[in-house]
Amino acid sequence: SSGINAEYGGFDYDGSAHLYQTDPSGTFHEWKANAIGRNGKTVREFLEKHYTDEIAASDEACIKLTVRALLEVVQSGGKNIELAVMRRGKALEILDTKTVEKLVEETEAERDAEAEAKKKAAGKS
Repeated sequence: SSGINAEYGGFDYDGSAHLYQTDPSGTFHEWKANAIGRNGKTVREFLEKHYTDEIAASDEACIKLTVRALLEVVQSGGKNIELAVMRRGKALEILDTKTVEKLVEETEAERDAEAEAKKKAAGKS
């Protein structure tokens, strides 16, 4: 089948956030975190594995999870990543390239430190 998949999000009157995906047949699904497009399945699986309500409660943790998920499929770091942040009652914020590059560097350093800690732990057992 051909057609357009779309994602859209927003906030209810009570302030709760919602994210929906529609497919070409008109079917829609609500998600807590999702990705569509090329490599969307890989990113979605990463999000399903790592998303928690604790992460959802923190802007910084959500953004970092998003960056980590995108780094699973994006080559050359932040150059190929664009991020927009929605917050209730505020205009959509598109993060500038410098901010995205900084987030990528921080996220890669954290990921490398976690991998190193796992190596050390595996060596001790």
